[in-house]
Amino acid sequence: MRASRAVNILDESTSAPRIIWRLAWPTILEQMLVSIVQYVDTATVGSLGKNATASIAVTSSFTWLMNGFFSGIAMGFGVPVGRYIGARKYEEARAVIRQAVLTIFGFGLIATLIMQIIAPFLPGWLGAEEAIRSDASAYIAIVSSVYIFALAINACSNILRCSGDTKTPLIFNVATNVLNVVLNFLFIFPTREVSFLGLSFTMPGVGLGVRGAAAATAIATAFSGSMLLRALFRHNSPVGISLKDKFRPDRHILADMVHLGSPITFERVMVSLGQITLTALVTALGTASLAAHSLATTAESIIYMPAFGISVAATALAAQSLGAKRPDLAKRFADYCLIGSVMFMTVMGAVLFFGGEWLVSLFTPDAEVVLLGGKILRIEAFAEPFYGIMMVVVGLLRGARQMRATFVISAIGMWVVRIPLALLLLETTSLGLSAAWIAMFADLTTRGILSLIYFLKGTWLKREVPV
Repeated sequence: MRASRAVNILDESTSAPRIIWRLAWPTILEQMLVSIVQYVDTATVGSLGKNATASIAVTSSFTWLMNGFFSGIAMGFGVPVGRYIGARKYEEARAVIRQAVLTIFGFGLIATLIMQIIAPFLPGWLGAEEAIRSDASAYIAIVSSVYIFALAINACSNILRCSGDTKTPLIFNVATNVLNVVLNFLFIFPTREVSFLGLSFTMPGVGLGVRGAAAATAIATAFSGSMLLRALFRHNSPVGISLKDKFRPDRHILADMVHLGSPITFERVMVSLGQITLTALVTALGTASLAAHSLATTAESIIYMPAFGISVAATALAAQSLGAKRPDLAKRFADYCLIGSVMFMTVMGAVLFFGGEWLVSLFTPDAEVVLLGGKILRIEAFAEPFYGIMMVVVGLLRGARQMRATFVISAIGMWVVRIPLALLLLETTSLGLSAAWIAMFADLTTRGILSLIYFLKGTWLKREVPV
C-alpha cells in the first residue's frame, strides 16, 4: 500500500473528526457504490422472476455462515497489524501479514472443498421448494469455487484498513462489483435486441440465468481477491511483504489469530445459524415472503453504509491508539464515532421508513413482493439508531482486542430475543413475515442498548493487553 494512501492516525496536529472522516469516507463510498451495484445485480436476477430471487436467497444465510469464518480470520490478523503499526513495530506487522497469506490459501481451499460436497443437498436441508433447488445448488457451488479469493477480499481488506489504508479496498471492491454487473448482462440473458436512448443494437448473451449470475460473481470475486492480495506486496509500504520472504507457519501468530478471531467467528456463526433458522421459518411462509425477505434485506444494506464506515474507522483507531499506549486518544475518537454514527443512522432510518417500497421496487416488478418488502422495512426503520451504536461499539471492542464481549451481546440479541420472539409471534399471530421482522427489530434494539452500556463502563480502555 502506498504511504500516501494510509492515514496517520496518531498525528495530533489533525483533529479527531477529520481523521475519522478520512478513514471512514472511502469505506462509506465503497459500501454506497457496492450497494448500488448490488441493487442492479439483484434487480437483474429479479427480472427473471421470484423463483430466481428465491433460489439465491435460500442459500444466502449459509453464505453468511461461511463469511463468519472469513471475518474471524480477517480480524484475527488485521487487529495485530494495526496495533504493531501503532507501536511502530513494522517487522512484527509484516510477520503477521505473511501468516495471513498462508492462511488465505490453506483455509480457502478447505472451505471450497467442503462447499462443493454439500452444495447438492443444501437447498433441501434448508426447506427450499422443489422448483428452486436445482438453481440454488448450482449457484452456491459456483460461488464457493472461489472461496480462496473471497477470503482474500476479507483478510486483505481488513489488514489494509487497520493499517490506515481504506482507499485500496475501495478501489478494488468497487471495480469488482462493476465487473460483476457487466458480466451479469452477458451471462444471465440470451443474445437479444436492446433499445437505449432511441438506438437499437444486439446485446450478446449466454442465457445461463441464475447460473450466469453465479459465474459473474465468481469471476469478479477472483479478480478482487487477487488484486487485494497483490496490494500486500507493495514495496513502498513500511509493512509491505515480498515473495522472497520466508512463508513458514508460525504457531504463535496463528494461535493469536485463533484467540482473537474465534470469538468473531463464533459470533458470526451463531448469528448466521440464527439467520438460517429465520430463513427456514420465512421459507415456510411461501416463495413471495422469501423473495420479499431477501430483497428487503438487500434494500436495508444501503442504510448500514455510514455506520459500517465509521465502525471500520473505529477498529483502526482503537487498535493503533491502544497499541501506542494512548487510551485517552482512543476515548476521544470513540466519542466522535458514536455521535456521528447515531446521527447518520437516524437519518437513514427515516429514508427506510418513507422509501421502503420504492427501494424494493427497484429489484422486482412483483406487486406482492414490493408491498411485503415495504411493510417490513418500515418496522426495521426504528432500530437503525440502535444498530448504529452497536456497530461502532463492536468496531471499538475489536480494535481493543475484546471480541468476547461482542459475542455475548450478539448471542443475547439473536438467541434470547430474535429467534424465540419470531417463533412465538409466528405461532400465536397471523402477522406472517412481519412477525419475523418485529423480532429482528427487537434484536437490534437490544444489542444497541447492551453495547451502549458496555461502552459507558469504559473497561475496554483499561484492560492491558500485549502489543
